[in-house]
Amino acid sequence: MSQFQFQTATRIISGLGSIQELKQIILENHYRKLLIITDAGMVQHQLHLPIIEILERLNITYSIYSNIQADPPEHIVLDAAEFAKKEKVDAILSFGGGSSMDVAKIIALLAHPEQRQTIAEMYGVNNAKGPKLPLILVPTTAGTGSEVTPISIVTTGETTKTGIVSPHLYADIAILDANFTQGLPAHITAATGIDAMVHAIEAYTSKIKKNFYADMLAKNALRLLNDNLPKVLKDGTDLEARQNMLLGSMLAGQAFANAPVGAVHALAYPLGGHFHLSHGHTNALVLVEILKFNAPHAKHLYAELMQWLDPRSNGSSDGLCDLFIDHMQNHLDQSGLVLKLQDLNVPRQSLETLAKDAMLQTRLLQNNPREMTEQAALEIYEAIYA
Repeated sequence: MSQFQFQTATRIISGLGSIQELKQIILENHYRKLLIITDAGMVQHQLHLPIIEILERLNITYSIYSNIQADPPEHIVLDAAEFAKKEKVDAILSFGGGSSMDVAKIIALLAHPEQRQTIAEMYGVNNAKGPKLPLILVPTTAGTGSEVTPISIVTTGETTKTGIVSPHLYADIAILDANFTQGLPAHITAATGIDAMVHAIEAYTSKIKKNFYADMLAKNALRLLNDNLPKVLKDGTDLEARQNMLLGSMLAGQAFANAPVGAVHALAYPLGGHFHLSHGHTNALVLVEILKFNAPHAKHLYAELMQWLDPRSNGSSDGLCDLFIDHMQNHLDQSGLVLKLQDLNVPRQSLETLAKDAMLQTRLLQNNPREMTEQAALEIYEAIYA
């Protein structure tokens, strides 16, 4: 068996109603002032109130930063960091989707009084260093897995996304309570659910760091997501299925944190950067065409995943691989998401720019089971255009 390393968040608390564990966490750690990082929608819909009630019951002082937006630009991250420093907080709690949690992970570093690095010095792999403030992450979507990954994605410039990857970004505590996900609209549930499936699939086929431990997580994540996404799309109030989705999303996050994602993400990022489509949606758009592209090099792995999802399926690697691709296409067809670029007002003349930009994602492309070329990327964008 090949050598590998595995890292994840220090502590994970999962289950319906598990947000109540926050009381004990605060008492154990003697936090005096918390910064809650979230987005305006969460505050507007008062979804953060269960957390506020716990803090007020304990007489804990808190501040709320709610200017987070999707694909957070660097200036928002810097603004949040200044706010955190000014408020002199001693712990960070993020409540929201991937963007809120990504920003919170960076703020935990930037806002520490002894931190000497700038954000510019943190970009890239293993450049960000401690110290950091205590960090609690509470996801409200079952998709990104950001609560257990050492990765934050920031929009730098007009259309480019840049990553910070460092073990110092891992949360101290992740709390998975599906009560916070039950109000999600169907299209967000679908996009985030498929995003999590992509994390599991790409971790399982990751070229360089694929390992036994990540495989175990990826397979169990994919089974939970595969079985429960249709249930949640049929009945958004099915809390057991939503909790299973949240657990599946987290397992997939742990998997790809240790066996990184590839071309699906590399081709999805330019679509998000240029046209402000959600990350889960852009992953869904390119997924099946990239599975087809990877098949000559990964068909045995896709065949294994198909048999894992449906033990009754049998046949050759080629046949099972085709079945797996059809199976994922079926998930997309049932998702209700718009799956053609033309219908999303993406101009055809932008496809060459998208392909060029995708090739800049070298951190991701090195993990793909088959080498991606600019011409192949262009053909994939053309295949999903109309």
